[in-house]
Amino acid sequence: MRTVWTFHIAHSVVFGQGAVKQLGEIAVRYQAKRAFIVTDPILDKAGLLEQTRRPLVEAGLQVAAFTGGEPEPSMKAAIACYESAKLFQPDLLVGLGGGSNMDLAKLAATLLKHGGSPRDYIGDDKIPGPVFPLICVPTTAGTGSEVSAASVVTDTENHIKVGILSNWLRPTVAIVDPLLTLSCPPKVTADSGIDALTHAIEAFTAIENADFPLPAGERSVYQGKHPMGDVCAERAITLVGQFLRRAVKDGKDIEAREGMALAALLAGMAFSNVGVAVVHALEYPVGGAVHCSHGAGNGLLLPYVMQFNLSSKLKAFARIAELLGESVVGLSDQAAAEKAVVAVDRLRSDIGVPGRLRDIGVKPEQLRGFAEKAAGIKRILRVNPRSVTVDDLEGILKAAY
Repeated sequence: MRTVWTFHIAHSVVFGQGAVKQLGEIAVRYQAKRAFIVTDPILDKAGLLEQTRRPLVEAGLQVAAFTGGEPEPSMKAAIACYESAKLFQPDLLVGLGGGSNMDLAKLAATLLKHGGSPRDYIGDDKIPGPVFPLICVPTTAGTGSEVSAASVVTDTENHIKVGILSNWLRPTVAIVDPLLTLSCPPKVTADSGIDALTHAIEAFTAIENADFPLPAGERSVYQGKHPMGDVCAERAITLVGQFLRRAVKDGKDIEAREGMALAALLAGMAFSNVGVAVVHALEYPVGGAVHCSHGAGNGLLLPYVMQFNLSSKLKAFARIAELLGESVVGLSDQAAAEKAVVAVDRLRSDIGVPGRLRDIGVKPEQLRGFAEKAAGIKRILRVNPRSVTVDDLEGILKAAY
């Protein structure tokens, strides 16, 4: 079968130590006069808001900020962010922080341009056109939200995280400055880093592009595994294997911070075109119920989902083992693939990400409900290399319990 794929990222990417100093110059290039920064109180207190505000002010822009960002943000927070931005009447938004803040900025950019409520855009390709101009500046190395086509918020009424997917959500510019991650605490570094690894592994082991089961008449930003996604995912996996432990152990290790910033960026490029799969489908209801971080939930579930998918992608998993530094010489594909699961689980343990659902507050009686909710997230389940039933999903959760 013939394969046809596309590749999208932010309009431009600026990467490197001190890159945030170019923010004012970039804003002027886009003829901005009023910039609105979306961030949270922790980054404000840490001085990162001021580091981001300064180049904008020095370039002559008027600047205001929303500091109501929160972990795993709710729809209520998204609406508050939008209303605050609307009052200021900016001509440019800046998303500063981890994926949560950048996702809030993406939603604000959507609502400023198209109106309505966040619920209007849940799902795949519901945004009708370009959103408000947006620059994303990550302060963690994990989500890849600075280049991705997704925004994830928590539907507190239904206790599940929901995704909004559209290529229009990709930021106008991504400014990735590893120096902004130096103050990121060890737990956030670990959770973010294993999130990047999850993105890369799910993209690298996705269903092939030629076999991607997109129903007639439907559109999706996800396309299944293709060569450009593989290039990004392979490099991201290698970088995580080299640098995540070091970044968690010593937050001032600038080489490790830069390596992880690049890993997160490349993993974001990979998954936001290829797709994510069962790990994410299961994490949405789990995280929505117990309020663990998205990265911790993904990292916990990742080895169990890898084990479930192993038989469908032996060569890809064998390659992952090799990329993570495992010796696979002389091994069968099966044995090499098994080493990938062991390597990921060992990395998870080494950086302090929980290994069992019971460790994050999940109760046995919740597992079936989580499986049923995950089974409804067809837009990402179809990316998985192996088809899944509700019973399969419950089985993975039981193994992880």
